[in-house]
Amino acid sequence: MNNFGVRETDVVVIGAGQAGLSSAYHLRRAGLASGRDFVVLDHAPRPGGAWQFRWPSLTYGKVHGMYALPGMELNGADDTRPSSEVIGEYFAAYEERFDLRVRRPVDVTAVREGEGGRLLVETSEGAWSARALVNATGTWDRPFWPRYRGQETFRGRQLHTAHYPGPEEFAGQRVIVVGGGASGTQHLMEIAEVAAGTTWVTRRPPVFREGPFDENAGRAAVAMVEERVRRGLPPQSVVSVTGLPLTDAVRRARANGVLDRLPMFDRITRTGVAWDDGRTVEADVILWATGFRAAIDHLAPLRLREPGGGIRVEGTRAVRDARVHLVGYGPSASTIGANRAGRAAVRDIRHLLERTREPAPA
Repeated sequence: MNNFGVRETDVVVIGAGQAGLSSAYHLRRAGLASGRDFVVLDHAPRPGGAWQFRWPSLTYGKVHGMYALPGMELNGADDTRPSSEVIGEYFAAYEERFDLRVRRPVDVTAVREGEGGRLLVETSEGAWSARALVNATGTWDRPFWPRYRGQETFRGRQLHTAHYPGPEEFAGQRVIVVGGGASGTQHLMEIAEVAAGTTWVTRRPPVFREGPFDENAGRAAVAMVEERVRRGLPPQSVVSVTGLPLTDAVRRARANGVLDRLPMFDRITRTGVAWDDGRTVEADVILWATGFRAAIDHLAPLRLREPGGGIRVEGTRAVRDARVHLVGYGPSASTIGANRAGRAAVRDIRHLLERTREPAPA
């Protein structure tokens, strides 16, 4: 930790993606001044949250349900431009419009108990002492890599969605895509157009969703994720329980055999993958579209995890520490959910600050 000394503030917001910016907006609306009463720390090099790291072929028109930040719509975006550019520019304009003064790049290394009932937030740019914390770190920094027998022997290339470069790099290659989510299907449909051959492998049969995803379906999906979080289990993403939208592109891919799915293989060989029934597939590349986990290791000193491995929350508040709010975690891990959770977290934080208001110096 650099020798910047310890600075005091009321609230530290960690992360400047959708959840962090929503929380910062509501803190400003509550009368707190950015840079004095609260600080937003972001480890990314520029505005855009995790969107700035998305692959170039993920154009804005392919994004599933990007919900506008509170107080400022995203209008007139070109559907053919990369989503990383469109949303990065939108987030940058948002930060400027509401004077959010995000500090970046700042890496938060640990949050621990401080003095006088405060939290100590340790970072690459020194430490902040805060009365409350909004953790909005999302999942992008923790790609999940499953482990399979023989994985270290594979002579080809293995990579994760987090490092997916776009389809061009796979021209003429045999590619296995692992994962039944939206990213996996998008990768597969793109790569199939240039690859020598593709194979789709998932742990469970994919569920394709017909018709619109209405409000009732959304509530049901969120409730399923929320129940896990209440029990202190690691959250599933909201997307994982909604099914895959059956778009025209998906229908074409199914008709062409691109989305013919195989069950999960049993082991990885030097030249591909194998099943215990004797089936094998040769491959040059294994692409793991296997999702992400919550990036919350920096909260470990506060001992917030339950025996089940997750952090139990009520609304957004950590049950084990009322000073800590998790926004964009579990049921709020969607763009619309993050907006609502940011507002709810700030409402609770305002009450906490009022109850624990420190006396002015004499």
